[in-house]
Amino acid sequence: MNTQTGNRTGIHLHEHEARWFAVYTRYKREKVIRKRLTDKGIETYLPLQQFVRHYTRKVKVVDLPLINCYLFVKITKQQYLQVLETADVLHFVQPARTLIAIPDAEIEILKRVVGEKIALEADRNGFQSGDTVEIIGGNLTGIKGILLENSSKHNFLIELNQIGYTLQMQVDPSMLRRVSSAKKTSTFGAKTKFRERSAQ
Repeated sequence: MNTQTGNRTGIHLHEHEARWFAVYTRYKREKVIRKRLTDKGIETYLPLQQFVRHYTRKVKVVDLPLINCYLFVKITKQQYLQVLETADVLHFVQPARTLIAIPDAEIEILKRVVGEKIALEADRNGFQSGDTVEIIGGNLTGIKGILLENSSKHNFLIELNQIGYTLQMQVDPSMLRRVSSAKKTSTFGAKTKFRERSAQ
């Protein structure tokens, strides 16, 4: 069991203010750990996607984690060890030596995006690959990201800096507004990507 303590917990853990962090779990134990932590009174968030599985004699709807082995917890400093001591929790996700809190805004983006069924229908509308754009319609209004191009489709990329992932999904160009052109945008560093998919 990982028992990260001392200065390595960093300044982002607060005595009284609960903040979001990510923990790394054993494979396929995300839902079990979520229940264990909830039973301890710890707020959690597990982004799930719904998929339809077709078997020989039945059709089954399953909810699968958007990010395998990731679970988000909102904790104070006093709850840190409670999380680590929970069975099947391996360790906190920390990109550096210091444990860094995830901004509420990034968690809210995840909550808004998960479950949205987004399909491409419109034409090019003058957008270019690399443009910084903003969604101006639907439940995701106000979210900004980078527009990618994949064959005849448009893919919208949202970077979640503290989580360390990017969301990539298809967005109808008619629901986008250009914020800045490609030549003025910076290139994203290498990050793990996952595609937002609707239930089939």
